[in-house]
Amino acid sequence: MTSAEAARLAGVGPTAIKRWADSDILKCVRTPGGHRRFERAVVERFLLNAAGGPGEGHRWDGWIDDLIQDGRAQVLQARLLGERATLGAWHLVAADLGRLLEELGERWCACRLTVLEEHLASARLQRALAGVVESLPLAPTAPRCLLACAEGDDHTLGLSLVELCLREAGWQCEWAGSRTRLAEIVEGAASGRIGMVTVSASAYSSDADALESQARALASACAIHRVSLVLGGGGAWPDEPAGARRFRELTPFYEYAVEAR
Repeated sequence: MTSAEAARLAGVGPTAIKRWADSDILKCVRTPGGHRRFERAVVERFLLNAAGGPGEGHRWDGWIDDLIQDGRAQVLQARLLGERATLGAWHLVAADLGRLLEELGERWCACRLTVLEEHLASARLQRALAGVVESLPLAPTAPRCLLACAEGDDHTLGLSLVELCLREAGWQCEWAGSRTRLAEIVEGAASGRIGMVTVSASAYSSDADALESQARALASACAIHRVSLVLGGGGAWPDEPAGARRFRELTPFYEYAVEAR
């Protein structure tokens, strides 16, 4: 298989496949002209091994061990590729990784992970996701989505899963980051280059009145500038916010993003 053919099988761009090969994670041979060639069986075995095996508990054990003890971007991105090969789509990988985040939280609450280990795991997973996102092809004319945390919220890992869904759906993402002031999100919506604003509130954002106030202000600004507004995460957003879509799961959000594009 050529690099392009292996990339199609894995669901990434050829650059990612070349990077795995040059890092000696994915075995290949070189033609006399220096081109990489891959045996299909080797690529399929690589993807299957990267997925970490069929058992749910064992799979998270392997993930968490790699996140804490190894942490190399190539290893983690290979695991992500394996998940994609197993599940068949990146938005399904993102939805599945939501359960990994729950597992990390449960282990931290049960004192099976230290604060440092939980922070290391989260930061390393976020960097690995960013590497995969950059490897996915994107049209030059792709619409843009502004990603932000709700005002006062600093949990961005969920937004990385949202970005993976959006990139697969054909969207370019601009990051406003954590603890973004509401006025700055409104300014982004008014910039003229944004087609969608997605704001995430983690479960730690439990002030329903504050989130409802933010939702109303954002919906008003987005309506003026004809920008779609999506509210996500486990925070206490209104169940049926006026002028916005509320998503708690990534798969229906991905389907909406495909339609909205």
